[in-house]
Amino acid sequence: MTETAPLTSSVRTQETALLEQRTPHRSPAPPHLKCPRGPFGGLGALLRGLLRTARPKQWVKNLLVVAAPAAAGQLFSRHAGIQLALVFTLFTACAAAVYLINDARDAEADRAHPTKRHRPVAAGHVPVPVAYAVGGALGVLAPVAAAWLVSPAVAALLTAYLGMQLAYCVSLKHVLVVDLVVVTTGFLMRAVIGGLALGIPLSRWFLITTGFGALFMVSAKRYSEAVQMAGKAGATRALLTEYTTGYLRFVWQLAAGVAVLGYCLWALEEGGVPHTSVLPWRQLSMVAFILAILRYAVFADRGTAGEPEDVVLRDRALALIGLVWLAMYGLAVANW
Repeated sequence: MTETAPLTSSVRTQETALLEQRTPHRSPAPPHLKCPRGPFGGLGALLRGLLRTARPKQWVKNLLVVAAPAAAGQLFSRHAGIQLALVFTLFTACAAAVYLINDARDAEADRAHPTKRHRPVAAGHVPVPVAYAVGGALGVLAPVAAAWLVSPAVAALLTAYLGMQLAYCVSLKHVLVVDLVVVTTGFLMRAVIGGLALGIPLSRWFLITTGFGALFMVSAKRYSEAVQMAGKAGATRALLTEYTTGYLRFVWQLAAGVAVLGYCLWALEEGGVPHTSVLPWRQLSMVAFILAILRYAVFADRGTAGEPEDVVLRDRALALIGLVWLAMYGLAVANW
């Protein structure tokens, strides 16, 4: 009896091990993939995820739609207010469509990224088919609404923006220099569309200053990313390994110089009409504009120039300089 007991126990242990091997192991779902219970909880989480994917913090960029009307002094009429509100909303819808489609396309890659894995699509809060469907719907409805409510020119520009940004998501973001041009053109389109909506002729100095000012901020952001990722694996952008920090520094310095030159040429050009204001606000505004560029360049040089809106809002000195420039610019346009 004493000899058979250990033998029986050994057999039972072997049988238990075999059963454990044959039984599939069920691991609990990751916390970020669990959906809240209940129909309203699930719908609320989905809507919140869609809103987060639309990047509300980025909507401040769309305020550039008022740039051309403000420069032309046509900002404060009722018609202009309605048209610009429509354009702002439609451009925001187009940008949201691009974000949704981009996140749906990159969902698998984002799940392996330490930060992007928290995005709603990558985290499973927004299913990939839903992101594609909502993004596609916004991308179709926004230009159609623009053609009906604003003008065919605005609808054409929104369609071009969508096509360019989707091409960027698919392939252009992997092409050297072209990626910088595409992002910069997106900013320029925001500034141009307000003028198109109100039928305002666009000054060459306005286009030069806006375009190269945008390139300055975009390349400064890329330079900062390259500096922060130097010597680290897993760059957030594939092209950061292709660009050198020296080249990106050259780009943002060149862009800053051209933007300042374009603005100064606008300020010194009277257009044959002498000013009747108390002070030469156009010329004085050059000082504030150059100081703003120099202050922004401090963060670019340190490698801490992230999103442009974050840089401006977090630095009180830069925000104050911006307000002074805005006041001088407004007085120059109003000819006070």
